[in-house]
Amino acid sequence: MLKARNADHAEERAEVEVLFAEAAKLDTISRKIKASSARLDNRGQLSKNAAKPVYSNTHSLQTMNDNIDKILDAIDKMLGPSEDKGREERIIRAGPDPKGITDYLASLKRIDRALSQMSSTNLRVNQQAIGDFNELLAEGSGKLQALYRSILADELQPVEPLNFLVKKKPFPVLEQEKASKLGLIDSFLSSSTARNASHSSRESPSIRIYAELRGGYLSGSLHNLSTASISTSKRKVSGEIYRQGTSGIGTYSQAIESSFSAEFNNISAVFGRENWGFAFDATCRKALAEFAKTLRELNMHIKANLATDCFLAYEIMEIVTNVGYRLDQQTGQLKLPFADALKPIQETARSSLAELLEDVRRRVSSMQSLPLDGSVIPFTTEIMTRMQTMTTYPQSLASIMASLGDGNWQSVASIHSTSSTSLPSLKSFDVGADSSQLLAHYIMDTIETLLTSLDAKARMLLKSKSVAGVFMANNVALIDRMIRSSDLSSVLSTGSASTKIESWRKKGTSAYLESWREPCSALMDVQYINRSPRPPSGNNGVIDSTAMIKQLGSKDKDSIKEKFKNFNTSFDELSSKHKAMQMEREVRSQLAREVQAMIEPLYARFWDRYHEIDKGKGKYVKYDKGSLSAQLAGLG
Repeated sequence: MLKARNADHAEERAEVEVLFAEAAKLDTISRKIKASSARLDNRGQLSKNAAKPVYSNTHSLQTMNDNIDKILDAIDKMLGPSEDKGREERIIRAGPDPKGITDYLASLKRIDRALSQMSSTNLRVNQQAIGDFNELLAEGSGKLQALYRSILADELQPVEPLNFLVKKKPFPVLEQEKASKLGLIDSFLSSSTARNASHSSRESPSIRIYAELRGGYLSGSLHNLSTASISTSKRKVSGEIYRQGTSGIGTYSQAIESSFSAEFNNISAVFGRENWGFAFDATCRKALAEFAKTLRELNMHIKANLATDCFLAYEIMEIVTNVGYRLDQQTGQLKLPFADALKPIQETARSSLAELLEDVRRRVSSMQSLPLDGSVIPFTTEIMTRMQTMTTYPQSLASIMASLGDGNWQSVASIHSTSSTSLPSLKSFDVGADSSQLLAHYIMDTIETLLTSLDAKARMLLKSKSVAGVFMANNVALIDRMIRSSDLSSVLSTGSASTKIESWRKKGTSAYLESWREPCSALMDVQYINRSPRPPSGNNGVIDSTAMIKQLGSKDKDSIKEKFKNFNTSFDELSSKHKAMQMEREVRSQLAREVQAMIEPLYARFWDRYHEIDKGKGKYVKYDKGSLSAQLAGLG
């Protein structure tokens, strides 16, 4: 047993010794591996240090090689334009072919690129070539401008605008082929290169040429209409109120609108969008200057004949403002030039409102006499014709009156105190309720001024109140009739206008009836009811005139006889005067009714009481009730 155990221990010991021997070998191998790794690291670092300068030198050589290639390419590019100069020079010297300018423009663009490249190098050797190319560029630009002129020259014959307006045909525009060719030329001439070559950095040569030639074409085409506008505005009977549409300014403005619209279509086809506004303004400038001059001449004519031709100013305001607005909507241009041209007319139109009122006062005040028969004076018709004419210009008058303010037209001083340089806009031309009310106020102010002035003058010159009353009633009737028979009726549809006119009618009627108080006073008798019995009546309640006469004393009878005589004399005289006076139809009938309402009841009462004073002989009692009623009816 013991031997077996010792054998097991010996075997295990042998195994342990083998393991220790193996471990010693592994340790030795590990040390050798570490030593080899250290040696490899050392050698790798040495190799890296040795390769680093080689890599750096190789990279530098590559960079240098790239730079050399670039320098060679740049030299090729610099030498290229110089070598191509001969070819470009031949193209430029030959000039553009009118049938096709693409090659010519391409040559100019190549010259421009070559100049840019050579200028960027700043090499002395390129200076001569740069100068030569600049000369070629200037020459090429000049020849393009000449071609541009020649193309436009074919389209410069002035046209007769009336031929297009009457036939309602559009104004002529450039042919599409020509417009395309002009657009190609403009694409180069509008560039900074062409501007520098033309020594004009601010303005494109193509725009300058286009505006010069086409501007002259527009001005030439419109010139005759400018002259016609002035002559037609002045050719009228002296003192006659201007009639709407008789001036040629409407046709002139219509031609401007149509021709400018056609020209904007040309410009849109020729120039780039960024140049449309500038080219359009420049092209229309000459024609607009002549238009403004025409308006200034018309304004001087209007100011010299303000009472009759202020309506031409109102018409011009409406026409020009609408034309300017429509062109602005289409083009986005010319709003201010049209407004500037209109300013003199606008100021004259503003001042005309006060001037017209002052003209009424001045002319009535200067009257040396009035009709002795009370008839209407022509001046009233003239003033009402003015007012009727005003209703045909609602837009311009709405703008003027709104800018002045209600009532500020009463004097010239108030007009100047509210003077404004603001321009009329389409919104200010909005004819609404307020603007119509302002026009109604102005018309009534004019009528009030006229009637007040006439009333004062009638009191001064007409000694008879009845004649003055008829005179005023006639003028009021004419005013009322001219209101009802025209557009004034809608403008003055408010109750205040009719109330004011009615008050003047009553004033004239009252003045006329003053003279009829005399026969009325003759029909007044005195009766003392506390002394006398009630007047005797017949079976039917009718006063018994015979019994009444019997109650009178001799003095009372004589007084009644005298009253009848006085009435007869006064009534016959006033009736004759009434029939001799010149009265408007409605005035005569209205005054006759007033007289009848005043006289007939008094006479009937007086006649019922005292007609038996002459026992039917007619010596004192000239009229019975029926004959008097017939006489009164005959007054109408």
